[in-house]
Amino acid sequence: MMNRLFFRAALASAFVSVAALPLPALAQAVPVQLRPVDQGWVARIQDTLGQITVLQARFQQIAPDGKTVGGTATLDRPGRMRFDYDSPSPLLLVANEGKVIFQDRSVGQVTAIPLDRTPLGLLLRPDLKLSGDVTVTGFERKGGQIHLQVEKTDNPGEGNLTLVFSETPLALLGWEVVDAQGRTTRIALSDVKTGGSVSQSLFTLPKSED
Repeated sequence: MMNRLFFRAALASAFVSVAALPLPALAQAVPVQLRPVDQGWVARIQDTLGQITVLQARFQQIAPDGKTVGGTATLDRPGRMRFDYDSPSPLLLVANEGKVIFQDRSVGQVTAIPLDRTPLGLLLRPDLKLSGDVTVTGFERKGGQIHLQVEKTDNPGEGNLTLVFSETPLALLGWEVVDAQGRTTRIALSDVKTGGSVSQSLFTLPKSED
C-alpha cells in the first residue's frame, strides 16, 4: 500500500501543482526581465513546441524524495498524451477530451483532473503561446541548455513549470514541476522521436473497475 501511495503521489506531483494548504495569493505572476537575445530564444522555443505534433520518448522521473521511476511517454498534440510507468509501478496517465486520468491498475482506481489544471496542459494546447495567461518567470542558459520557467499569470501560487531544452539542436529534454508547497519533481526525456503518427487507441481514457 505504501508503495502505491508513493508512486501515485509522485505521478500527481509531476503533472499537477496541488496545494494541501492554501498559500498567500499573488495578484499576478512577475515576469522575468529578458534581454533581446533571450526574447529571441523564447520565441524560438515557442515555435519549436508549437511545431511538435507527435512525440515519443523514454522518461525518468525523479520524485521530491529523490526516488526514481522510468517509463514511456507519448504526446499527440493537441490535447492527448500518455505516460506508461515501468513495472512494478501500476500507474498510468492518459490525457484526452480536456482531462487527465490517473489510473492505479493494481486496484482499478482512477482520478480525473481538468487538463488546464496541469502544467503539461501548456504543451498540449492547440495554440501554444508563452504569453497571455502564461508568464515567463525565469530564463537561464548554461552548459548548452536552456531553462525556461513559466507560471499561470493570474494564479502563480499554484506552482511553476520549468521546461529544459538543449541549445543545439533546440529540443525538449524534459521539465521540472515545483508544486505550491515547493516540492520539485523532475522528468528527463531520452530517445526522443518526433513526427509520424500513433494509434489513437493509446489515448482511450481509463475507467474505474469498481
